[in-house]
Amino acid sequence: MAKKTVASLQKGEGRTYSKVIKMVKSPKTGAYTFQEEMVPNDSVKDVLNK
Repeated sequence: MAKKTVASLQKGEGRTYSKVIKMVKSPKTGAYTFQEEMVPNDSVKDVLNK
């Protein structure tokens, strides 16, 4: 089921953005957390390479 914010981005210029979800390891506990970002399609690879 799509979230309301994601569904509203399908109109107009919302298609130029992608939702990037990265798994990041916490230095304190060692547990993994998920970091979500909305980025322009042009910079998806740059965000993933960081």
